Amino acid sequence: MDTLIATAHYAIAADRRDPLRHFRDRFVFGEEPMLYMDGNSLGRLPKVTIGLLHDAIEEQWGRRLIRGWNEGWYTLSRRLGAKVATIIGARPHEVVVCDSTSVNLFKLVEAAGRTVAAAPTDFPSDLYVVRDRQSTNGELRLVNAVDFRSGTLADFDRGGFELWDLSHAVGVLPLDLTRRRVALAVGCTYKYLNGGPGAPAFLYVREDLQNQLANPIRGWFGHARPFDFAPDYEPAPGIDRFLVGTPPVLSLLAMEPGLDLTIEAGIPALRAKSIALTEYMIALHDELLAPFATEVVTPRDPALRGSHVSIRHPEAWRITRALIEQHQVIPDFRAPDLIRFGLAPIYTSFEEVRDAIVRLRAVLKSRSYLAFSAEREGVT
Repeated sequence: MDTLIATAHYAIAADRRDPLRHFRDRFVFGEEPMLYMDGNSLGRLPKVTIGLLHDAIEEQWGRRLIRGWNEGWYTLSRRLGAKVATIIGARPHEVVVCDSTSVNLFKLVEAAGRTVAAAPTDFPSDLYVVRDRQSTNGELRLVNAVDFRSGTLADFDRGGFELWDLSHAVGVLPLDLTRRRVALAVGCTYKYLNGGPGAPAFLYVREDLQNQLANPIRGWFGHARPFDFAPDYEPAPGIDRFLVGTPPVLSLLAMEPGLDLTIEAGIPALRAKSIALTEYMIALHDELLAPFATEVVTPRDPALRGSHVSIRHPEAWRITRALIEQHQVIPDFRAPDLIRFGLAPIYTSFEEVRDAIVRLRAVLKSRSYLAFSAEREGVT
C-alpha cells in the first residue's frame, strides 16, 4: 500500500476536486464507519424527503384529506414521469410513473404483441415475464441496459423494435431514448434515483406508438374519463392509457426529491464521476488484491460499463458476510461468486471506495470469512 493511488491522501485529494461533493451533504448518513456500497440496489435517503413525508402525512392526508386529489395527487404520475423523462432523454409526455417494473414490463410486452427475444443473462424477473411469448407479428428485443451481474453495458446501437429495462442504468448513464428512437422502456426508481424502498417504477412509450398500443390491464386511471364511471372502457389518449389503478400517493411523493437531485446534478456530471469511481476501484483492486485470487469481471473499458464493479471470488458469499458484519462495508452478493459494489456517484466518495477495498483486503488476508456459514439466507 505504498503506491500513491492506495493512500488516503490520494482519495481525499480526489474528493476535494469532485464537483459533485456537496450533494453528499443532502443525503442521510448513519454510523460514520459504515461504508455503503449498495446504491445499485437501494439508494440513500435524501434529507428533504423526511420533511416532505411529514407534510404529506400530517397536512396533505391529515388535514386536506380527499381534497388532496385536486391539489396535486391526481397528476403525480404524469408530473413525476416528466422528471424521469428529463433524466432518460425522453419527451415529458412519453413517460409515466406507476406500478412495479415487472408489471410495467408485462403491460408493454403484451401491448407490443410480438415474440420477445431475450438473453439468458437478462434480469431473471424480466425473463419470468417475457419467456415463451410467441407471435407472428414480429420480434421485440429485450435490452437490459446494464448487466446486473457484471455491469456490462448493452449494445445500444443494434436497432429494431426494442424494449429497454433501464433499472441499473437510470440516473448514472446518458440514455438518450429520443435520439436512439427507442420504442419502449421500463425502469425502477429505488436504485440510483433514490426513490425509497419499493418506490414506483416508470414506463416509456415513444410518442408515435402510444395510441397504437393497448394496455392489457384496463384500469380506472387508464380510462379516458374515469370520473364518468362509464361501464364501458375507453382508453385515455397518450401515455395515460398505461396507468391502471389508484396511484400510491405517499410513495410517489417520497420519490420526487431523488429525481430533483439527479436532475440538479446532471447526467453528464454523474456519468463522469461514475467512470472515475469505478476506474479507481478497479485500480485499487489490481494494486491491493492481486495476491488473493480475486478477479474483476466488470469491463475495464469505461465505455462498456455501468456504475457498479463486480469482483469474483469462490467464497464471495462468506466474504460479503464478513464485510458487512465485521467491517461495516455493505456491498451485495450475486450468485454464484460475485461481490458487487454499487457506486452511486451523487453521494459516494473516493475515500469510501478506497476504504472499502482496504477492508476487503483485510478480510481476504485474515481469512476471517471462514467463520461464516456458506449457506445463504434472506436478501443477498
